[in-house]
Amino acid sequence: MKAFSVYGYTQSGKTTTIENIIRELKKRRYSVGSVKEIHYEKFEIDTKGSNTDRHKKAGSELVTARGYFETDVLFPEKLPIEKILSFYDQDYVVLEGVTDYNIPKILSAKSIEEIEERIDEGVFAISGRIANEIDSYKGIPVINSIDNLDALVNLVEEKVFEILPDFDPNCCSACGYDCRTLGIKILRGEANREDCVISKNKVKLFIDDREINMVPFVQNILSNAVKGVVSELDGYKRDAQIRIEIGNENEK
Repeated sequence: MKAFSVYGYTQSGKTTTIENIIRELKKRRYSVGSVKEIHYEKFEIDTKGSNTDRHKKAGSELVTARGYFETDVLFPEKLPIEKILSFYDQDYVVLEGVTDYNIPKILSAKSIEEIEERIDEGVFAISGRIANEIDSYKGIPVINSIDNLDALVNLVEEKVFEILPDFDPNCCSACGYDCRTLGIKILRGEANREDCVISKNKVKLFIDDREINMVPFVQNILSNAVKGVVSELDGYKRDAQIRIEIGNENEK
């Protein structure tokens, strides 16, 4: 799965840019999901006093409302982006307003001053109202999503890569960089997505079909622990593929 964020100032054209990108990606036969970051402390999608609100206040840790035409799952907390993305399996996920995760970004702006205030090394394109005035900024293409949508989505296809891990730099730098620096170098063409050693790992852990990223150190611990046990069993062969499944402990 690939993900990127479109962020910037209010009224700069963010949502219009996202709408256009989504439509064009769908036209190109990709499956697409989206995430909207809401910068408003008092925002609540649930209505105070509603049945689901009463469930939540009574202590339910996860509340689901199922209607005739939609299903809404309500978490009584702010989830990290990594957890949110685990619910998606689309080809692309477009995030609006998200800047705290290790993904490529498109900056939407109304002026050069706004670009200079918000730009960072993860930006691979600029769009929004400023695209009516300039076509590049310090080597970064500035593209109007209305008049030149094909070029913008071509750039999305070219630049956006499979989601990288976002480990603490102290936990993993096996590729020679921390995760965020590797992402920047991929955008610049100075590295490849395959340089991330996690994508090459021979030890994979799945919980309810969701793969859990592990740094090489943890992979080695898990691998050595499993091999230490199964190597004493009949049928063990050196370098054989080992598969373990653990079911629900409450099953009878």
